[in-house]
Amino acid sequence: MRVRLFASLRERAGWGERLLQLDLRPDAQPTTAAALWRQLALAAGPEDDGGELPATVRVAINQAFAAPDSPLAPGDEVAFLPPITGG
Repeated sequence: MRVRLFASLRERAGWGERLLQLDLRPDAQPTTAAALWRQLALAAGPEDDGGELPATVRVAINQAFAAPDSPLAPGDEVAFLPPITGG
């Protein structure tokens, strides 16, 4: 699975992209984007809630916006996007 961070999330973490493997054991719990966020110990800044994925951070799975509790599959691309402002 490919994990991508954008903008301020990338700057805080010090990396923009990583390749990871999912636990595919039959008894393993399905991994979600929110669980992946916790596993990678990502923090979004002052609004971070003890390692939980902040509501302001958007998740995209395979380049489509998705819910944080969406299950992930091998080969997926998961992107975390911070709030974006502009005019």
